[in-house]
Amino acid sequence: MVRVVKEKTKKLRGGSYGRGHKAGRGKGKRGGKGMAGLGKHRWIWMQVNMPDHYGGHGFVRHAQSVDVRAINIGDIDRTSDRLIEKGVAKVDEDKVRVDLGKMGYGVLLGGGQVGRPFIIKVGRATEKAIEKVKSAGGEVETDGGDKEE
Repeated sequence: MVRVVKEKTKKLRGGSYGRGHKAGRGKGKRGGKGMAGLGKHRWIWMQVNMPDHYGGHGFVRHAQSVDVRAINIGDIDRTSDRLIEKGVAKVDEDKVRVDLGKMGYGVLLGGGQVGRPFIIKVGRATEKAIEKVKSAGGEVETDGGDKEE
């Protein structure tokens, strides 16, 4: 007599809800995983939701500019008495000696009028400022000797 061995059933019971049995295991049926397909089948989605995804976006300035504080010669003349009282400026032989570098200024400008002689030490000075200080009997000492034009 021949024995009949009952085979295991091929009916898949459970786990097939939603996408079927094998669909979606490897992110299929959704167009890929993550940002896959942005240049192909998800192009319109990318244009709407991520318009700056491709291309350059400006540049980085590695050499930052330094802000140089400037002061007019007229402002120094007006505040010279207060500068002497605070000890920032000194009187040497009837001339007021001011170091603008210690005060945080880098450029001497020629705006205003000069009523007394000054000896001013500064990084840079305009020609107009140097001319006004010299006409009042003073002098301007620049650090590098270069004049701003």
